[in-house]
Parts: sequence; C-alpha cells; structure tokens
Amino acid sequence: MGKKCGRCSTRYCGPACQKQHWDGGHKDICKKIKKTGGAEQYNANNKYSEAVAVAAEKCADDTKGQTCFICTQALHWKTKEGLVRGCSCRGTAGFAHVSCLAEQAKILVAEAEENNLGEKVWRERWARWHTCSLCKQDYHSAVRGALGWACWKTYLGRPERDSARMSAMTQLGNGLTESHQHVGALSVKEAQLATLRRVGASGDILLVVQANLAMTYQQLGRLEDASRMQRDVYSGWLKLHGKEDHRTLRAANNYAWGLINLRRFETARTLLRKMTPVARCTLGDDNSLTLVMRWAYARALFQDTDATLDDLREAETTLEETTRTAGRFLGCAHPDTRGIEKSLRDARAALRARETADDLAARFGGL
Repeated sequence: MGKKCGRCSTRYCGPACQKQHWDGGHKDICKKIKKTGGAEQYNANNKYSEAVAVAAEKCADDTKGQTCFICTQALHWKTKEGLVRGCSCRGTAGFAHVSCLAEQAKILVAEAEENNLGEKVWRERWARWHTCSLCKQDYHSAVRGALGWACWKTYLGRPERDSARMSAMTQLGNGLTESHQHVGALSVKEAQLATLRRVGASGDILLVVQANLAMTYQQLGRLEDASRMQRDVYSGWLKLHGKEDHRTLRAANNYAWGLINLRRFETARTLLRKMTPVARCTLGDDNSLTLVMRWAYARALFQDTDATLDDLREAETTLEETTRTAGRFLGCAHPDTRGIEKSLRDARAALRARETADDLAARFGGL
C-alpha cells in the first residue's frame, strides 16, 4: 500500500503524489473529508449534490407549481432542492424530491434487513432505488443518475461482499448510463466486475454486471465488444433459468439491439421472432420490455436494405400498434414512446419511398 494522509486517510502512490495533491488543494478540504468519512464518501456526497441539482433543473418546467408526494412541500425542508419527475406518472402524480425518494428507499431496505424479511421482500424494497412506487416504472435520465449517486453514497461504506454495496454499485453504473455519462459508467462497471470476480460472486450476479457493462460498451461505440458480451449473457440466462425468465427476455432484447446496431438484421429478426412471443405471453403486451422488443423487431425489418415491401408494411403495422400501447402505458413524454414514434415516421418514409419506386418501375418498365 502507498502513503496515506495522516488526517483523512486518503491514499497515495507515493510521497510526491501526496505533496502534489496537498499543494493542489487537498489541504483546504482535508478536514471535511475526515468528517465525512473518507475520500470516497466525500466524493460521492458531492457528486450526489451535483446530480440532484442537474435533475431538478432539467425537470423544472414539468414540476412548476407542484409539491412532493412524500413530504408535501415544494422545496425540501433541509436541502432546499427542487422537485423532479422522471418516471411514467402523469397529471399531478409522481412529483418528489430526490432526497425524499432516497430516504424512503433507505428506510424500506433497512426494515427488510433488520427484521430478516427474506430475499424476496428485500429485492422488492430495493427496487425503490430505481422504480417509482406509483406508476411502477423505472426512473430515467437525470433522475435515475441522481438516485444512482444517492444509493451509492448510502452503502459504499459496507464490506465488498455485502449485497447492498454490490447492488448500489449497479445502481450507480446504471444511473450514469441513464444520464448519458458513459465514460464514468464504464469505470464503475469495469471496477464492479473485477471486484465481483475477486470475491467469487455467483453466476447470476456476474451476468447482471456483464449485461450492464455491455450496454456501456455499446454507448461508447465498442459494438463488437458489446455484441459478444450480450450474446454470452443471453446464453448464460437461458441456460440457468430458461427462456421465460424475465432476465433471459431482457438479455435477448439487449442482444437483438446490439445486432441491429451492427446491421446484422437477419440474426436479430430470428432471435426476436423466437423470444418476442414468449415476452408477450409471459409479461403481457403492455409491459415495457415487450414494447421495446417489438420496437426492435420493427427496426430490424425496415432498416434492412434488403427488406421486401411486405417487410416494410409489417414494420409500419407493428410500430403503429406499439406506439398506441406505449402512449397509454408509458406516457407520451417517455423516452421509449418518443423513440418508437420516431421509428414509425422512419418506417413510413421507407415504405412510401419503396412504393413510389415500385410504381415508377411498373409504369416505365412496360414502355
């Protein structure tokens, strides 16, 4: 181990590194770091505060004149932070402070741990770190990013093998991804995978982390790396839990999107024709994962330069149905709804262009 600060225990690779850090400003915050509980905790607290401010600012237009459904106040009594809403709630529902959402999740998880309520209850309560208790949909964008930091700063002091700490690292990585901080997400997810391999984590946990890492590879343009890992994750879940397990279905969806990004449309369609009916039967047509799988299938049809006229018509019909369902279930402002609507416009444009080309070919081909 290298040298460490005698006051706050921040570690350094050597004396020169420590002196450079001290002269660069560490001396001004050393006492604060010690009081907070260490450099990692200090950094997490600061990142959390920054993320909350960003989330509140991005939600300001939507939350104007509203109050928190938890504390019933417009401004948080302690932090003075503004409101957010990053789920699928509509109307006057779902407005909250990130601090209130985090405190609620923290209390629920603590009760499950203290009273030994079992893994099923623990997981249900843990979901409050990323899922709205009202609409039951995942938080997204900057709100998910702020909750990721909230979760990580809550549990980072626990031992490496602690399940809450491992899950908190997952929440942080996913939160950074949702808030489009992909370089930071890569660092978190690679560190998490290395840690879990070192402590001998179960196959299920490793598959979850690999799936999250593959998503970040994709966002950073490392498409081949992403596709290989997505294929392995899908195969892993299929072998461990079968095709009807929601984790297998999610992995199939991720693998299909990776194939589409690589323009391997036929392979993507073959996979989705096999797994989308399973999702519709198991999860229902209104489930967000089912919607995204149908969206992926339509894109694998109309984006293919070898698509037939029937393929393009099938893509349009699929996207029309999916757009209506997503609007009812997720809301018109949800990122997935907007993405599906855009794909519908693109599919219609591709279909019209093909029909025009075929008409011209038929008209002039006979001259």
